[in-house]
Amino acid sequence: MNPLLVTANAESTGKTAVTLALAQAARERGTDVGYMKPKGTRLQSNVGKTLDEDPMLARELLGLDAEMHELEPVVYSPTFVQEAIRGRETADEVRARIREAYDALAADHDRMFVEGGGLTAGRILDIADGDVAELLDATVLLVCPYDAVTDVDDVLAAAEDVGDSLSGVLFNRVSESAYDQLQDDVVPFLEGRGITVHGVLPREQDLAGVTVGELADDIGANVLTDVPTDAFVERFSVAAMGPDAALRGLRRTKDTAVITGGDRSEIHTAALEAPGVKCLILTGGHRPSGAVLGKAAEKGVPVMVVNSNTLTTIERAEDVVRVGRTRDEETVNRMGELLAGHADLDGILGD
Repeated sequence: MNPLLVTANAESTGKTAVTLALAQAARERGTDVGYMKPKGTRLQSNVGKTLDEDPMLARELLGLDAEMHELEPVVYSPTFVQEAIRGRETADEVRARIREAYDALAADHDRMFVEGGGLTAGRILDIADGDVAELLDATVLLVCPYDAVTDVDDVLAAAEDVGDSLSGVLFNRVSESAYDQLQDDVVPFLEGRGITVHGVLPREQDLAGVTVGELADDIGANVLTDVPTDAFVERFSVAAMGPDAALRGLRRTKDTAVITGGDRSEIHTAALEAPGVKCLILTGGHRPSGAVLGKAAEKGVPVMVVNSNTLTTIERAEDVVRVGRTRDEETVNRMGELLAGHADLDGILGD
């Protein structure tokens, strides 16, 4: 069978969980499966240290013996890109490295599942996901989010990038409010354009964000309130304006962590009035007033403080929510259940 390359047209679409759940489904059908992520983009530093846990999780869940450098032969760091610009990394050499690693892995398995690293990342050396699919003669599953009808443009652009390698589209994390429009209008439209839609997976909150407690642990925050921290956070709002403007904006948010200076008591008070605010993250090491903490306890909203400045805190927090605590066996198993119930597994796997 041709390898299956799973890519996405946006970050945080569940690409890893989809890839590994499909590999597990194929294994349950009797196929000896392998895994590869040719291009790693989750970096620890510019010089190529990788935080990419995806190959490690794949190795564990699928029982693979390969080493990390085999599963992920290219670490796509800024330093790597700079070397490419200077001619010290060439397209031919890098593509050959990917092909050599793939051939070595594929020799031990009936079918390979390849996790993409981006439709645009890698174009400088012809190793964007569409290029990799062509290099490996892979079919491509395109995972896409869907929030509004204007997202169709992004789907069409991504499908064009992939070209003839495209097997079809899988929509993931679709909210209940968008589900009917997608099924009734968008899916027939896309299929009328010759793009197969393999499934529409509903949004599940525990797969879409992290809890307040997990967020506090990961950014090294000190939680100042004795209230539950099991609410989910999916996005952030930086409150740097006046309290009236902050309250107007925050009333439109949902499942939000508010990041603001620890000395902005008027912002703290306004944020606690917004029902979509799940926690306050106060920067600069400043503890809020007793009145703010008392109101937070009354409202059941956790308040945490960090020593870092607001910009650094935003970067850390966004990275936590983007990556999430979803890269584990439980998430992959739940994704397998969603695929079984809402997707055409036979069509995706080519059975």
